[in-house]
Amino acid sequence: MTCEIGTLEEVADREARVCRMPMGLDIVVTDRAPARLPGGAGRPHPSAPRLLARGRGEYLFVGMRGDGAGALVAPSREVRPSREIPLDPGDICFYAADRPPFLGVPEPGSELPGAVRAKVFLVPWEALGLAEGDVRRVVAAPVGRSSRLGMLLSPFLSELADAVFSAPPPVGELLGRNAVHLLATLAADPSDRDPADTPDARSPLLSRILRFVDLHLADADLSPEAIAGAHHISVRYLHKLFQDEGTTVGRWIRRRRLEECRRDLLHRVRGRRTIAAVAGRWGFLSATHFSRVFRAAYGMSPSEWRDSAGREAYHGVANPRT
Repeated sequence: MTCEIGTLEEVADREARVCRMPMGLDIVVTDRAPARLPGGAGRPHPSAPRLLARGRGEYLFVGMRGDGAGALVAPSREVRPSREIPLDPGDICFYAADRPPFLGVPEPGSELPGAVRAKVFLVPWEALGLAEGDVRRVVAAPVGRSSRLGMLLSPFLSELADAVFSAPPPVGELLGRNAVHLLATLAADPSDRDPADTPDARSPLLSRILRFVDLHLADADLSPEAIAGAHHISVRYLHKLFQDEGTTVGRWIRRRRLEECRRDLLHRVRGRRTIAAVAGRWGFLSATHFSRVFRAAYGMSPSEWRDSAGREAYHGVANPRT
C-alpha cells in the first residue's frame, strides 16, 4: 500500500491524494471537482454521459477498469451520448474508467476548495464479480444516498476513503480489501437503482434459465445442451439470449461457480474443506484449472483469498454472515 499526492497517471488533478491498495484498487480523493474523472487520457470520452453534481458536497465514483470495460458500454447499448444524469451529494456512480464521463459542477464558482469533492474508487471490473452484461447494468445508474444500500454504504465508503491515508499499512490494506467487497455487494444489487437508468429487464425465459443454472452449479456436466434441453429451446437460441446480455453461457456458469467458491472460502467453509474440495463442490473438476481462473478473476490465488479473509475476520474488520 502506497499513498502519494497526484502521482497516478490516470489522475488529471495533480493535487489529488492517491492511495494504491490491494486487489488492484486505487483510491483517489480530491478537494475540488476534478477536470475529469480518472480513466482514459485526455478529455472525457465523447460517447460518455454527462454527470451533473447538483449541490455542494462529496460525490462517490467507482471507476471500473480493465480489458475493454468501456467497450462493454458502447453507445448503442448504453445511455445516449447526450444523456445528462443528475447526482446529489453522497450518491455513488459507477463508470467505465477507459470511457470516463463528463462531470459538471453546480455553478461556475463551485470549483473552490470544499465545494464539490470527489472520492473515486478505481477497481478492475472483474474484481467486483461482474459479468460483461453486468457492466452495462451498473454504469451510469447511480445508487442514491437515500436508498437502502446508499444510506448504509455511502457514509462508510466516504469515511473509508479518508481513513486509508492515515492508517498504518496493515490496517489500510484490510480496509482496501473490504472496500472491494462492499463495492462488489453494491454492484450486485440492482434494487436501489432507478429503473429508468438501467437497461431493459431480463426476459422471463432468461430469468428462469439463470435460476436453473444456480440450482445446478454443482453439476459438473452442466452444459449449454443440458440447459437448452431443460427449457425446450435450441442451443443456438440459448447462446443468443446470453449474447444479448453481453456474455456467454460458459462465462456465466464459470462466474457463478467462482462466486460460490469465493463465498465458501470467505466463510472458511463448514468443516474447513480443502480448496480442491470447495472447487469440486461447485463443479470444477480440476483444482489447477480452478486456481488459474480464480486468480484471473480476482487477482489472487484461492489460498491467498482464504487467508486474507481469515485475517480480516480475526481483526474484526470483516464480519461476514452466512
